[in-house]
This record gives sequence, structure tokens and C-alpha cells, in this order.
Amino acid sequence: MYSNFAANPNLCRGRLFFETESEIRTCYQRDRDRIIHSSAFRRLKHKTQVFVEHEGDYFRTRLTHSIEVAQVARTISGVLGLNQELSESVSLAHDLGHTPFGHTGEDTLNELMEPFGGFDHNAQALRIVTSLERHYADFDGLNLTWDCLEGIAKHNGPVKLPYPPALDEYNQVHDLELQTFASTEAQVAAISDDIAYNNHDLHDGLRAELFTDDQVAELPIVGPAYALVDSIHKGIDPHRRRHEALRRVFGQMVDDVISTTREILTRSRANSIKDIRNLNYSVVQFSVKELEDLQEIKNFLFQNMYRAERVMVQREHASSVVKKLFETFMNSPELLPTEWVRALENRNHDINSARTVADYISGMTDRFAQQKYDQFFTLR
Repeated sequence: MYSNFAANPNLCRGRLFFETESEIRTCYQRDRDRIIHSSAFRRLKHKTQVFVEHEGDYFRTRLTHSIEVAQVARTISGVLGLNQELSESVSLAHDLGHTPFGHTGEDTLNELMEPFGGFDHNAQALRIVTSLERHYADFDGLNLTWDCLEGIAKHNGPVKLPYPPALDEYNQVHDLELQTFASTEAQVAAISDDIAYNNHDLHDGLRAELFTDDQVAELPIVGPAYALVDSIHKGIDPHRRRHEALRRVFGQMVDDVISTTREILTRSRANSIKDIRNLNYSVVQFSVKELEDLQEIKNFLFQNMYRAERVMVQREHASSVVKKLFETFMNSPELLPTEWVRALENRNHDINSARTVADYISGMTDRFAQQKYDQFFTLR
């Protein structure tokens, strides 16, 4: 039974291209399945989260991160009476537009694309699922439901003007109401992203020995979790201690979102998903205290992980790889694969040419980008 402010598959706003819906799967389940079977989703296996993927088998990649986000979103949505399949679909798709080498690759590509409207990974995710995936006979993209596309486009809130080109182009054909908040399910996906990366970045940073258990035990939320484990399991193996503490941190964040969101929903007097979209604030939130504590954790990670010397060396190299690949393909488009060269034949305008090159580079995995870089600049 869905709550009043949940997305009901029987009231789904449909797809851009009409299809007869399945008798055994809801429309949102089909969205999820199409995302999982997409080429872009498989490529997330070899795309950076923080560490370049070849650094170790145990560090998170974009794929494992997306799966963790989906798991958190299903849990929160289930407790709140929301549609778990829609939350899961948006979660699984939210990072499809990421470049190789994580946010470093995105920042570099955005800088290179500034004369042509910039680059945004959320907008690129929409471009992938509406255009660049080309496997179906009747349409380009995955032909996802309006509800799922809305969640991909604006799970972080209303989109500010001017819209990124990829969003603006599609929105003119299929209005996603970018000026409003997204569904409750999409908001759950967004906050699940925060929960997942804050937790797994702590874990990966500890495993990489960028900081110690004693250091993170000084942090809010984390410290009490370590203390609780120590009181229950005296003398426990250090790795088990760490796992037990961090899983409690995970649970604390999830519990806080659930209790806070329940309170906000009650106060909002929202009685439908339309009401949720038309509010001027997100209904899925952390408590004020939790948000303050999370900011302290984020500051710690920024200083000790994202700006660690080892990571910064990777960032410099990654930025150079993306920049040189972009310049190479812009100057010598014949070096692109045959199907991409064909796409350029009808795109004489510099903006469209740059967008095609950005599409190609952003779809690369870390290892493929490095291979192309070596091919052009190292192995001569």
C-alpha cells in the first residue's frame, strides 16, 4: 500500500514513445531493468569514485556506489510507504553521466565545454537515457517513464536557469517541469547518495591508510559508534571493530532521515505527489543536528582524503588525460570511431561537434581513457 505522497505506477505519467506496458512488471520496474541492462550502467564498473579503479579491488567504483545508493533508497522508501522501484531506478541512473576519473574528469570537461554550454553529469545522465543508448528498434535512449526522467534530472532539487544544454534540449520535447521539486522517491535517491558516499568514503579512506581509526573516532556520529562497539565487543579484532562501527554510522544516518522526513511530511500537510512537487522545500532531509555533524565529517574527508597528496597526483594526471583527449578529437575528429564520425557529418556547428566529442569522452571508462591517451601520446 502506497502513501498519499508516493508515486503510484497506475498513475504514471507515461513514456515519450508509447509502449504497451508489461503484465508482470510495473512501469518503474521496467525502468530499473532497462537501466541495469544499459551499456552506460555496465561501464560504471570501471569508473572512479575517489580512487582510480585499478588501485585496488576493494575500493568503490561508480557501479558499487550506485548499488549502495539504491539499497539505501529502497530501505528508506519502504519504511515511508513510497515506491521502492522508482527510488531504486533513479538511484541506479543518477551517476550514468559521470566522466572517467570521477569529479576531476567532470570538472575538466566542464571547463573545456564552457564555450559550448558547459558539462554537467546529471544532465549527461538524462542525455544518455534519452538519446545516447541506441539499442531499441523504435526509439533512441531507454524510453523511461516521465517520473523516472524527472527524478534523474532534478533529484537534487529544481534546476536553476540557464538549464544545462542537455536538459534544455530534451525539456523542449518532453517537459520535465524543471522548476519544481521532484517526487518524494527522487528526493530519497538524492539523500541516499549523501548517506552512501559519506560512509563508504570513510571506509575506503581508512583502507587506503589516508587516516586512522583514532582520527575518525574524533568525529561526531562516528566517535559514539566506535565507543558503543568497544563497550559491547571488548578486544575485538581491529578490522571487525571498524566494520561494526561504520555500519552503525550508516544505520544512524538512515534512521535520522526516516524520522526527520516523517515529521516534515506531517507538518507539510502534503496529501499527494503533486503537493510534494509544489512545495518550496525538500521533504526528505536530515535533522539540523545530523546535518551539522555530517558537515564536520565532509570537511574531514575533504582535507584528509579528497585533497590528500596521493589523490591530488591522480587528479592532475586525470585532468591532463581528459584535456588532451578533448583537444585531439576536436582537432582531428577522424580519430573518433566510425559511428561517431558519422554523427559529426551532420554537425558542422562547433557547439554540436564539441557536444559529440564530450559525449564520447564522458562515456569512457578510466582504463579506456588511459589506453587512448597512451595510444596518442605515450606509445609513439
